[in-house]
Amino acid sequence: MFARPFRVKSNTAIKGSDRRKLKADISAAFPSLSADDVSELVPNKEELNVVKVYAHKGDAVTLYVLHKNPLFFELEKRLYPTVYVLWRYPNLLPTFRTWTPVLQKLIGGADLMLPGVVVPSGGLPDVNQGSCCAVTVVNNRAPVAVGTAAVSTAEMRSLGMKGRGVCVVHTYMDNLWAFGDKSGPPSLPDAESAEQGVNGEECNFDEEEVEEEEEEVKKCVEEEHSSCDTATDQACSGLEELSLAEQAEEKGEKSIEEEEGSQDDPKHPQEIMDALLFQCFLHALKSKVKKSELPLLTSTFLRNHMFSCCPSGKQLDIKKSSYKKLSKFLQAMQQQHNLVRVKELTKGVESIVEVDWKNQALRSFSTPEGIDDEVAPMQDGGEGEAPYYPPEITTLYSVSARLGPLFLEANKSYVTINPTLCDCLLEKSEYQEVQSLKWDDLFSRTLGRMQECYQVVFPGLAPVTRKGHIEPIDISVASRGSNKKVTLIKNLEVYGLDPAVVATALQRRVQASSVLQPIPGSKDKVLVQIQGNQIHQVGNLLLDHYRIPRKYIQGLEKAPKGGKKK
Repeated sequence: MFARPFRVKSNTAIKGSDRRKLKADISAAFPSLSADDVSELVPNKEELNVVKVYAHKGDAVTLYVLHKNPLFFELEKRLYPTVYVLWRYPNLLPTFRTWTPVLQKLIGGADLMLPGVVVPSGGLPDVNQGSCCAVTVVNNRAPVAVGTAAVSTAEMRSLGMKGRGVCVVHTYMDNLWAFGDKSGPPSLPDAESAEQGVNGEECNFDEEEVEEEEEEVKKCVEEEHSSCDTATDQACSGLEELSLAEQAEEKGEKSIEEEEGSQDDPKHPQEIMDALLFQCFLHALKSKVKKSELPLLTSTFLRNHMFSCCPSGKQLDIKKSSYKKLSKFLQAMQQQHNLVRVKELTKGVESIVEVDWKNQALRSFSTPEGIDDEVAPMQDGGEGEAPYYPPEITTLYSVSARLGPLFLEANKSYVTINPTLCDCLLEKSEYQEVQSLKWDDLFSRTLGRMQECYQVVFPGLAPVTRKGHIEPIDISVASRGSNKKVTLIKNLEVYGLDPAVVATALQRRVQASSVLQPIPGSKDKVLVQIQGNQIHQVGNLLLDHYRIPRKYIQGLEKAPKGGKKK
């Protein structure tokens, strides 16, 4: 399922009602989890994101992500845990053991075949066909794969442990695992495997069983033979850790201690964002805002002043704070700290009309070092991103083989028409009448018979020449639903711009959601869609920040015009 990269459709914070529904679904799907366990997995006060993705085969999958780690994913209205959850609750699902080398096949996209299953002394777990189950390796109880049982336990025995055993949907080292923090599995030694290792029996895997497993895999998954080489190489290096029980046990204890230490961290992410928001607010008032600028729109204050005061390496996001909205934050600054006075000068539009410059908190605030106006482009362009330099675009005309002889002769103001020029430039009716041409006429006729091309030169890269006209960046406004407008931006890739980076920059500028959508009929291009008529902001970003020439931007004239003030 996730052996190949998937495409993210949307990433939003979960609503309160959806959070309660998710808890109920988890409790129903996994009864072994207590109410405290469910509350620990889905906490009430921490931000949980719902990420909708499309797998490489087109399957729609919903991910539930906490602290950048996917916890559960929903496929065809069924909930599955990820390996990150199973490492915390290894007994959540019935498990099948296999040999360590088989993991490499599972990561590549293969299913677990019954010849590769290690049958414990207590027998196989009791499962029905389609039951959700996990896969572990010998010497470690930490699950490394999640899937569904291809047949029931009774059918496995009746088939003589031949054929497909578990249809794998997610594994350690696949792209879903890479969507998280990429941590390794803890060491949870298997008591039975440890005893076998002490007695010297069954320490090494049965080579015949593994060879038989590989033959079954080749027969059943020829369609999925093309797997990710990178994931396979990483798996090979990770197999050694899984096979060494003693070393892994020490590492597991350390990782558990570190995990507990991180959970005891007294600072909540919302508190950190609140502190950063307050710091940028004071910094903007003290060093950016002038008395002559008042009244100042609150949206302009956030976009032009507060964002530029954010320290390097951090991102200012009001939605991740306890205030959630700029209006609530400014209201708190007005009521609790008496720093500003906010007033609604026009209906629905708030402005900062007064600043208490003598406020003790503002006067005692010291501007952090290393923060200046150069931070603002970093907020727009992305964290740690190299500065963007626009390409040089030159219109060229290629010389065809037929027009080659024309450029061998040259005169001053007129060109005498010789047989070559006559054949290349004159119409049949002009053969006997025209004896010479002016240079302007000569050039206009010549260019009219040549094919137009364009050349794009990015700094530090070789020039790229293509035929035809260069496509301008197209900005348009479309309607969605009854009364909703969205702004669409196309052809960013032609100018070396990453649509994802541009979408993020616009999202921060206008505080509106944005998504990437494929362009029908185009393989390598996507369009950026952002809520509202944002042509003004898109134009400012392209012209001022990315310095794209105006003649290569189409649709700026569709920007909304401001009404006349009475």
